[in-house]
Amino acid sequence: MSPARAPSAPNLLGIATAVPAMSLAQEEIAAQAEALFGAAPEFERLRPVFANSGIGHRHGAVPLDWYERPRGWADRNERYLAVALDLVERAAGRVLDETGTAADDIGAIVAVSTTGIATPSLDARLMERMRLPRTVQRLPIFGLGCAGGAIGLARAATLAAATPDKAVLLVVVELCSLWFRRRDLSKGNIVGTALFADGAAAAVLRCGGEGPAVIAAGEHTWPDTLDVMGWEVADDGLKAVFSRDIPKLVTAELGRAARAFLAGHGLRPSDIDRFVCHPGGPKVIAACEAAFGLGPGALVEARAVLRAFGNMSAASVLFVLVRVLDKARRNREEWRHALVTALGPGFTAGFAVLTRE
Repeated sequence: MSPARAPSAPNLLGIATAVPAMSLAQEEIAAQAEALFGAAPEFERLRPVFANSGIGHRHGAVPLDWYERPRGWADRNERYLAVALDLVERAAGRVLDETGTAADDIGAIVAVSTTGIATPSLDARLMERMRLPRTVQRLPIFGLGCAGGAIGLARAATLAAATPDKAVLLVVVELCSLWFRRRDLSKGNIVGTALFADGAAAAVLRCGGEGPAVIAAGEHTWPDTLDVMGWEVADDGLKAVFSRDIPKLVTAELGRAARAFLAGHGLRPSDIDRFVCHPGGPKVIAACEAAFGLGPGALVEARAVLRAFGNMSAASVLFVLVRVLDKARRNREEWRHALVTALGPGFTAGFAVLTRE
């Protein structure tokens, strides 16, 4: 079974990524967390999360000694604005160069981020940095968390289909590490400290170009799940919220939601031969494998991104997509349909289907 491809289905011309210069081994981060948290029983109980995270290295927006004194909203957000803009400019410049897209060809920007406040938003600031056309349509997206990469790709594809004579620039950046709270011994803060990292990605979509076409996109938000994942606003920053039931929910419900989404676009799970999943952590990756009926360890690229970069929230799934597409290109692998999926606050699953047909 294969869906009828719309004539205006936009193509993904390319993706580029960027990370902060500072890279730290997970062992170094665990040692610094122990020094900051002290010998608190709450930390000692959750300390194995660092070793069992599946992470080898992570990139951060600030050196570890930045956390040795209290940081409020102003400090954290000032750093966010500086580093986030630098990263998206670097990723955007790279993808424009790699795809041969001129700045004047950009008709819209979709900017996704949930780890800082920017007003004017990052897309407006990027227009100034890169001297983009004054007529560019701007779509800043806040609050999607880890789902932002998949849903941002979907929104960019929608804009590209609506403006077939122009290219759309998608930028995604998350600086999760800025919101580490040194006096918060809650499970969410400690687990977030063990998993979260910083990174950015940029993509160009355009109708009639070279590259896989985005032929379908959608979402599913489960009822009564607002407390599953998100941020709480505290006096000194954003406080991570995680439910321990996330892997169980993914295992039980994601497959059903994905099948309904695919059926609505004339596809079956058997039509998908590449699964591009957000690497939220080892348990979440294993839950995705179970939900899609894949063998244990099948999501190799997701695990590789988690190991090399940690959980960069919305940006992570685009890092995985880069690896999936590069591997297929290098090995001259044939594929028909790839399903991009990520989960975030809502509790929401975002979907996008790419095709080479």
